[in-house]
Amino acid sequence: MKRIGHMLVTFTIFLLLVLTIPTVGVAQNSAQSGVLQSQTQTENAIDGFPVTLDGRPIFFIRRGVSSFSAEDRANAITQRIKRIAQNYSIALENLKIAPNPYDNSLYLSLDKEVILTITEQDARAYFSTPEVLARDALQSIKDAIEQYRQARRPEQLLRNIIYTAIASFAFLSTVFLIIKLSGKLFPWFRALIEFHVPGIKIQNAEIISSSKISFLGLRILQIIRLVFLLLLLFSYVAFVLRLFPWTKVFGESIVDHLFQSLELVLSGISKYLPNAFIIAIIIFLTYYLIRIIKPFFTAIERGNLVIPGFYTDWAKPTYNLLLFIIIALAAVLAFPYLPGFDSPAFRGISVFLGLLLSLGSTSAITNVIGGIILIYTRAFQIGDHIQVGDVIGDIIEKNFLVIRICTPTNQIITIPNSSLLISNVINYSISSRELNKYLILQTTITLGYDVPWQKVYSTLIEAALNTEHILKSPVPFVLQTSLDNFYVSYQLNAYTNQPNLMVIIYSELHQNMQDKCNEVGIEILSPSFTALRDGNTSTMPENYLPSDYVAPPFRVQSSDSSGQ
Repeated sequence: MKRIGHMLVTFTIFLLLVLTIPTVGVAQNSAQSGVLQSQTQTENAIDGFPVTLDGRPIFFIRRGVSSFSAEDRANAITQRIKRIAQNYSIALENLKIAPNPYDNSLYLSLDKEVILTITEQDARAYFSTPEVLARDALQSIKDAIEQYRQARRPEQLLRNIIYTAIASFAFLSTVFLIIKLSGKLFPWFRALIEFHVPGIKIQNAEIISSSKISFLGLRILQIIRLVFLLLLLFSYVAFVLRLFPWTKVFGESIVDHLFQSLELVLSGISKYLPNAFIIAIIIFLTYYLIRIIKPFFTAIERGNLVIPGFYTDWAKPTYNLLLFIIIALAAVLAFPYLPGFDSPAFRGISVFLGLLLSLGSTSAITNVIGGIILIYTRAFQIGDHIQVGDVIGDIIEKNFLVIRICTPTNQIITIPNSSLLISNVINYSISSRELNKYLILQTTITLGYDVPWQKVYSTLIEAALNTEHILKSPVPFVLQTSLDNFYVSYQLNAYTNQPNLMVIIYSELHQNMQDKCNEVGIEILSPSFTALRDGNTSTMPENYLPSDYVAPPFRVQSSDSSGQ
């Protein structure tokens, strides 16, 4: 019922538009009468000016009389005939043809009132005689007045009202039946198409599904139904308006306006049809080419379609590039066939847009080229943990212009792609994703030569294994990176598969290194710290020292110079 209500609202709006078209057309014709005056005069020089009644021409006046032009004569005769037609007490038998005693002309009179004068010039304009022309004019006037009065008789109006009611009932019933039947048949037809018409597939990727094909068929049927209903509405409105004399002109003007509009549109279309056909072909090929390649790259991105040497993260940017190239190429091919392409205004706009692009897109083009290079060199992906200069964080967005990095402090930093081409980009995530090698976290500690290196190795490895997100396998290892004057540099290397948590892992690892060194009695001395080992209090925290710990005193030992 909602669908029927919507359709009826549409019909009502269309009906109002149809009813207002003739009035607008009349107003436009009146406003344009001055512009079209020269053309009208040329046509009326052949056809003449019409004498009308009820909007219909009775005959034409082609010659003027004395100071009266043909147009003035036609208007005056029209007003006289209309006044006679409206006076039902005047019998048509009173209209007579009489000769003019002063010349060879004839005139049509009603009692003593002259309705129309027919001269020899009028007869020559119609290649006839005044007598024949007068008889034809009299008969045409009588027929027109008879039709005018017949259309306004009560019994005829009652008959027209009955016709209107029958037509309205038939129209509404037909609309209701069409909507009702189509509402039941269309879903069945769509299901039939979806069941019998298979979708289009390439390998495991479905290009066009059967449901989309059936939906397209349903839309076509709905459009055909709408066009048919609108034509039915137009026929109904025109029929009803032409039944009554007051709206008969509007009803006929609707038909005339429709055919004139169709003629104008078809004339313009026929002239532009070759170009429109070429543009339609370009649009058709462009649309379906895009529809074909999109599922293809979607399947690659999802892993349903595998092409050796073509990575899944290339699928979306490659599709975007091809989409831009296809649309740009289609626009270049279609522009010469657009209306007004050769006009100065179109050329001026093209030059202006070209100037704007050339002046304002230099940096943008540089960033786009940089973005393309970074995509196809596979420098990073969304979610990778990278470092660019002093900026370190996770990539949350990348496009052809910039990338955005979220730092460990939740700061969002935007870096242009052109800057990345001249910077060193460290990717902490790519080794585990593509090389199956875990990231190694490295940290260095310096200890004195008095501490056995075997003890240092075991302590640091134990500290690493006690750290969350440090892998037990491969086992962490220690390297001695330098033997300096006062200390040895030990580098702890530990594997992790969580590079995005580097900051947290490093913090916990350093905590565990301190705890384990203190537990085994290893003092962590900085290179600038100097200690006299006798008598100095240990630098370890108090909670790691024995409860009875006492700082040792200084030992002083004298030596005899004689050696005793």
